[in-house]
Amino acid sequence: MLVLSRKKGESIVIQDQIELTILSVEGDTVKVGISAPPHIDIFRKEVYLSIKESNRESAAPAPANLEALMQRMRDHTKK
Repeated sequence: MLVLSRKKGESIVIQDQIELTILSVEGDTVKVGISAPPHIDIFRKEVYLSIKESNRESAAPAPANLEALMQRMRDHTKK
């Protein structure tokens, strides 16, 4: 992990496309502005992890559907 110190108004540029700017620092809270092309998705980490989990759950077969598929396969092989 790269660790950098920045002050209010200072920026960090990532691969010529993403710019992170420190907007304000108030106690333990840092406000960061992000400029990036529209095709780049930007999420807070907790939202990103929630999306990944939802995608994993929707891609996993439901046990009832899996059992129904297995039953069809068994029925088909009996014919």
